[in-house]
Amino acid sequence: MGYLELAIAIIAEVLGTNFMKASVGFTKLVPSIATIIAYLICFYAFSLSLKTINLGVAYATWGGIGIILTTIIAVIYWKQEVNLPQIIGMILIVVGVAVTNIFSKGH
Repeated sequence: MGYLELAIAIIAEVLGTNFMKASVGFTKLVPSIATIIAYLICFYAFSLSLKTINLGVAYATWGGIGIILTTIIAVIYWKQEVNLPQIIGMILIVVGVAVTNIFSKGH
């Protein structure tokens, strides 16, 4: 169940971040409310995942996957550009998350 809860937390965080962008500094009501709801779901699901997943592993996974998904959405939906240093940095994040998950004794 821990990884399902972590997946829900990641998806909610990515949605919340994109709603935050759409809220234009919390000046638009619906995206602002959606941001708050998404983050509440995110933190609740993340807290549940911590019952069974090591904090360091969960946080690395949450952060790493969240960054990748948010960047993909930023490129596709928000039409933002990504440069080579950003791509290299994200590859390093993915490698770090994989190493953390594979070699962690916290499972």
